[in-house]
Amino acid sequence: MATSRSLLTRVAEACQALAKAKLPTRLMLAASHAISLKNPAIQPKVIEDIAVQLEDGEQRIVGVMIESHLVGGRQELVEGQPLVYGQSITDGCIDWDTTVTVLERLAAAVRARREVKVSEAA
Repeated sequence: MATSRSLLTRVAEACQALAKAKLPTRLMLAASHAISLKNPAIQPKVIEDIAVQLEDGEQRIVGVMIESHLVGGRQELVEGQPLVYGQSITDGCIDWDTTVTVLERLAAAVRARREVKVSEAA
């Protein structure tokens, strides 16, 4: 599971590799794959770690991808069995209420980052 420190290290390492390849050092982070061990229950913690980095003024993170659906988790596609409406048949997802919470948290973090940027420019 990611921690703020390990997330910061991963961001720095990825940006170093991009800079070495003479590419822009801007990242979109996938909160639902390796960084959360593909466990949807861990995604909110990962997103909190990302939000902390944004609040601290981290400019290299430009986006976050989350696995989200109406119903949390995932289900198997089994012939002859009905599916749960709104639940993934691929990757495990966070549910809608959790999605709203993490999006609100990220929005607050982006607003804080903008304030840091404005205060640094003054």
